Amino acid sequence: MFDPICKCTAEERHCEILGCLLYTAKLVAKQEGLEDGFRIVINDGPKGCQSVYHIHVHLLGGRQMNWPPG
Repeated sequence: MFDPICKCTAEERHCEILGCLLYTAKLVAKQEGLEDGFRIVINDGPKGCQSVYHIHVHLLGGRQMNWPPG
């Protein structure tokens, strides 16, 4: 049965799928030419700016992150 992960606060039973998610992010980063570095962002909950309620990653790369961001 499909067990959706809606929040980053996953449980032990989600370890395998989360590992696959991170590995896939690495493959996408390589495909996009980001082998030298990238960031993975997961938004969690309303105060974490989560607007899509299933787990997914944002893969950021191609430039340095500045502070404040933008």
